[in-house]
Amino acid sequence: MMIRSKILGVGSYLPEKIWTNDDLAQMMDTSDEWITQRTGIKQRHWVDVDSHTTTSDLALEAVTKALTSSKVDKNEIECIVFATLTGDHFFPGSGCFLQEKLGVPGIPAIDIRQQCTGFIYAVAIADQFIRTGMYNKILVVGAEVHSKGLKRSPEGRDVGVLFGDGAGAVVLGKTEVTDPDKDSYILSSHLHADGRFAKELWVSAPGMYHKGDQISHELLDQNLQYPYMNGKAVFINAVKKMPEVTLEALNFNNKKPDDVDLYLFHQANLRINEAAAQQLNIPHEKVFNTIQKFGNTTAATIPLGMDEAVKLGKLKPGMLVACAAFGSGFTWGSTLLRW
Repeated sequence: MMIRSKILGVGSYLPEKIWTNDDLAQMMDTSDEWITQRTGIKQRHWVDVDSHTTTSDLALEAVTKALTSSKVDKNEIECIVFATLTGDHFFPGSGCFLQEKLGVPGIPAIDIRQQCTGFIYAVAIADQFIRTGMYNKILVVGAEVHSKGLKRSPEGRDVGVLFGDGAGAVVLGKTEVTDPDKDSYILSSHLHADGRFAKELWVSAPGMYHKGDQISHELLDQNLQYPYMNGKAVFINAVKKMPEVTLEALNFNNKKPDDVDLYLFHQANLRINEAAAQQLNIPHEKVFNTIQKFGNTTAATIPLGMDEAVKLGKLKPGMLVACAAFGSGFTWGSTLLRW
């Protein structure tokens, strides 16, 4: 018998307002054809930029659904691990704001900033806490409000069309595994990073690198508060690293790509996921994509995909699921689990 962790329930939330490619064409000098051909994205959800809506607000909605799905009372949660790059504020972490809104004071709240790989990192951290007996039930959250940080103009087109707002959450709980081939549990996670590429996808300001204040009119005039991306470098590395780290998880567990019932890749670009599937020699029917409807919600894409796949009957108990992500940092990772 092994003590492991399993996903007890999943939930997600998306802002009501949908922005289609045609909507973006009115402000970014682009077109539905241009966006679709390059990314696969048709629409995304954005919060009202004139509202006070924050990342932890979206997270609370997803968490509430995950708790209902898992039949776990919020007071049973012993720890929060929150993955986001779009925090409510510069500090403290969004996990603390979520904790206050959820009404569970006293438990630890951990924020991690691994961007698109954030949820994979968060699951790995929570899994180790449970394996070692430190906690029995942990809330793992991935949430983002990108829309308020995008340059919604022709100059910001290349990045602005990619990102959406949303949140996904799972409740991870302790389980006793007696049959590794049938029981539901997290088999393993595999994490990597290479800071040599940190500036290929980043936001320069606010930051302590700059002389004087961390934010100034001079920095704002240079648009350094908006994301910069070397699209070619990101694409080349993602296409290489996602299949590589997926195979790492499969090999570690003596599994083959054909053994996996469903692949939940990070949703950055449909072309990246199609290339990854081709390299793994798996049919496209086994890859569940949501980027067409939600865009890139960074740390939220994988839990959003999980919840969507459950709702559509694509993810069922007993399935072997491979998750993999690649993102800013550069960071990448994978998790193999049985649902």
